[in-house]
Amino acid sequence: MTRVRKLPSLFVTILFYLASSTYASADDKALITQGEMLYNQNCVFCHQADAIGKTGFAPSLSNPELLAIASDKYLASTIRDGRIGTAMGPYAHLGKEKIVAIVAYLRSHETLPHRSAEVDKQRAAQGDARKGELWYHDICSTCHGPQGDGYLAGSSGTAIGKVGFLNKASDGFIRETIKYGRSNTRMLPFYGSAGLANLDEQEIEDIITYLRTLNK
Repeated sequence: MTRVRKLPSLFVTILFYLASSTYASADDKALITQGEMLYNQNCVFCHQADAIGKTGFAPSLSNPELLAIASDKYLASTIRDGRIGTAMGPYAHLGKEKIVAIVAYLRSHETLPHRSAEVDKQRAAQGDARKGELWYHDICSTCHGPQGDGYLAGSSGTAIGKVGFLNKASDGFIRETIKYGRSNTRMLPFYGSAGLANLDEQEIEDIITYLRTLNK
């Protein structure tokens, strides 16, 4: 009878980790390649090469600040459902696997630590919608339109007053975007003395609370 030698559990764990990591890495590369192909077939016409976007036409999807705070669910559901009332139509016909591949391609542009879980866990905004409306019209409407209609209203910014955005973006997501902006875009940071408008915490809460009223 042949005696089977039992490998130390730690050694087995290491072997399993190396094997699974190699497989995952190769699989990710294939998924990204597929996603790039699908992106170039379906998305490049609006969002441009390398997903850099075009001001007043389509947002950047490879922006490092966006990718740092946007969850896979946020990205995938936006591709799947589109944005009602905007030029971003639904792509549900692609199916889940192809949408996941596109998200993987977008993720390949990441350069900042991914923080979507902690950002989405931030508390709900606690502000005064009446004050927020005043701040919005003074500061935000220039780019996003009087009612947050975005590009279709002739604005340079996205449609942040539409249900397609508000139903998917957490208050933390909106809060972080207002505070710190998006590099290499027209969305500048608005928080504190380093921000464009020197908004404080409460004023940002007021703006988010007002935006939520546009979703009703």
